[in-house]
Amino acid sequence: MKTNPDILFALEDVPNVKQSMTSALQHILACFVGVITPTLIIGAALGLQAEVPYLISMSLFISGVSTFVQAKTFGPVGCGLIAVQGTSFAFVSALLVAGFAIKAKGGSNEEILSTMFGICFIGAFIEIAVSQFIDKVKRIITPLTTGIVITTIGVSLIKVGITDLAGGFGSSNFGDLQNLGLGILVLTIIITMNISSNPWVRLSAITVGMIIGSIIAYALGILSFSNMVELPIFSLPIPFKYGFNFDIDVFLPVALIYFLTALETSGDITANSLFCRLPIKGKEYFKRIKGGILADGLNSALAAVFNTFPNTTFGQNNAVIQMTGVASRHVGFYIAGILIILGLFPIIGGVLQAIPKPVLGGATLVMFATIAVAGIKILGSEPIDRRKSLIIATSFGAGLGVLMVPDAVQALPVVIKNILSSAVTTAGFTAIIMSLLIPDPEQSKA
Repeated sequence: MKTNPDILFALEDVPNVKQSMTSALQHILACFVGVITPTLIIGAALGLQAEVPYLISMSLFISGVSTFVQAKTFGPVGCGLIAVQGTSFAFVSALLVAGFAIKAKGGSNEEILSTMFGICFIGAFIEIAVSQFIDKVKRIITPLTTGIVITTIGVSLIKVGITDLAGGFGSSNFGDLQNLGLGILVLTIIITMNISSNPWVRLSAITVGMIIGSIIAYALGILSFSNMVELPIFSLPIPFKYGFNFDIDVFLPVALIYFLTALETSGDITANSLFCRLPIKGKEYFKRIKGGILADGLNSALAAVFNTFPNTTFGQNNAVIQMTGVASRHVGFYIAGILIILGLFPIIGGVLQAIPKPVLGGATLVMFATIAVAGIKILGSEPIDRRKSLIIATSFGAGLGVLMVPDAVQALPVVIKNILSSAVTTAGFTAIIMSLLIPDPEQSKA
């Protein structure tokens, strides 16, 4: 245990099995829905219901493998942090455009999937290439741009958390007192336990809150395990199960998003470093960023090989680190192992998938908000002059603007719309352009 009250286990500390499993489970609960939701959205929109169970299993399996790579590191690959990886939301709109284009040509489900995985595989090498010179563009990877991206990530996730707390998107009883009461109860339990001085109470806050919430949900009749009957017992990872195809017409939007998600990954890793009390400047910091983005690209290529969509580092688990005080990367090995098992044995993942949305929302709302707080801390780590104020205001205005009014970009060309439909990529892209175009007085003096 460290004397710093905010950190129970530092990066290289090795918690015992019980402590590691407890912490790992909380990361799983925070990230599980995020890992499988993009697949559910894409599958439902493109009519891939028969393929969805297998695609979900592979998303969990690859999430585990990718998380292990990030935490363990292999030479220059990986950031060496608890950087949970999962299916990226940023690619959903671009992949839907690709899928509908193939479907309009009379393509079968297998042809749709083979094309999507083909363009995702080739596109991953763009992020791999970006990782090799990311440390050379220090005018882009600055506390200003990463702070903007991290804050936008947090605010975007808050929308997901409050939607779940109210019952989940498309719920017939969205926002009723039962959903709100259940979510607020879980939230209250987690906050109460988290302010305790007892490390074990604090460590288990999220798990206890979700267990109590699930028990109450079961008693109220809103928790059911009926969906588990249809799940296969075992899913075998098969490389390019649906084949491999490439279509240049639908490749460009995916390629551009790969470029921009490199910035999102750098933001997530910066937030992770901040919560782990590691420096967010200097040679070691850029080495960590470079290794994380390289792993992100390689893991996305691996995801395409094993029939799932591009991976990215998740902001959700950064909030778990902040809430629990467990920054040990060795916990990442347990997270990876659990995710791999969930992917190979869908019946286990079905239990987590059955957790009611209000319970999940109650557990994640504050966690997601802490990511935005981390971004604000980074922005406030340096004096904010007139130039920075203008860049921050414009970036938030653009990013949060499309988050609040997504229809504002609907009339734009498809390629541009796919880029600007994400609040994170819009804010990040705006921050980069303005940082490059508006002269920095400090650099001019140097």
